[in-house]
Amino acid sequence: MRIRLGIGLRGACCVGALMVALAPCLACAALGEPESSVAGDVQQLEGSIKATQRANYRVHEIQLPSGTILREFATEGGTVFAVAWSGPMMPNLRQALGHYFDAYVAAAQATQGGRHHFQMKQGDLVIQSGGHMRRFSGRAYLPQAVPAGVSVDELH
Repeated sequence: MRIRLGIGLRGACCVGALMVALAPCLACAALGEPESSVAGDVQQLEGSIKATQRANYRVHEIQLPSGTILREFATEGGTVFAVAWSGPMMPNLRQALGHYFDAYVAAAQATQGGRHHFQMKQGDLVIQSGGHMRRFSGRAYLPQAVPAGVSVDELH
């Protein structure tokens, strides 16, 4: 008698995808979180980083292997107040949005708008996303955390 154990390749892929989606973000400089863990993002996302100092904030630009660029904007006090992305693939928004990800998912599910553009303004959170295959872009920011003198138009 032969007993076959296992779930097969398709099942293993589904389980793997589920584990990645549900895994906590252990080292994220996610929206609203401390900037100090940006280096963890670079390692986890397998990207390269370039930091730029602006007048009253810093931009950490992470180049992902897919070609997508993820930017994390941090206040002088060290808090990520905005994230933005552009490129051929969507970044891991669970990681980029942190604890705001669930609000994004709920709003996206409730939206009856077009497939190529999403905009959400909810309390202390603004998310704008759009694009199509091989050309995605978007940003998320916390309006009350944007440093004085910084225009949200700079956050791209």
